[in-house]
Amino acid sequence: MGNIKLDYYIFVEELNEKIIKNIINLKKQKLRINIVILDKNSLIISKFAKKERIPLFFTDNLRDAIKNKADGIFLTSKYKVLTNNIKKTTKLEVIGSAHNQYEYYIKKKQNCSTILLSPIFYNKKYSSNKILYVPRFNLISLNWKTNICALGGISSTNIKLINLTRSKSVGVKSLITN
Repeated sequence: MGNIKLDYYIFVEELNEKIIKNIINLKKQKLRINIVILDKNSLIISKFAKKERIPLFFTDNLRDAIKNKADGIFLTSKYKVLTNNIKKTTKLEVIGSAHNQYEYYIKKKQNCSTILLSPIFYNKKYSSNKILYVPRFNLISLNWKTNICALGGISSTNIKLINLTRSKSVGVKSLITN
């Protein structure tokens, strides 16, 4: 798929000096980055994102996203409520995660502009038989008519393999924290 510049969705539970330094380094490389808050204790992360002018997404929490003037909301695969009016009534960007075709259709009905397909590579959260790897990732997303983001187990050694997919972005957590 060539050498493309990817958007980054950085999943953050907490902020420390190392994470801040890694995020700032990505920003200096003129990469498009977004922060997805995973934890309910989000005030510090929210302030940092606003200060650095980084788009901010709250996970499955529309009320907090509106209250903190976030740029969007991230709907996990567990969020199955078929609400397609979030984008219309709040002007928030809606992104969501899926693990298979069925969840993709739910995310499409929820009007997600980007769908994060996971897990592409091995990580501790999933057993090895759930890992998609590049060929199955491409087969599952072959007819998807939306922006696709690769999520799960992305490291500095395998990030180049994302260029072999249709992904326009990557979702990372361990790449920033390790």
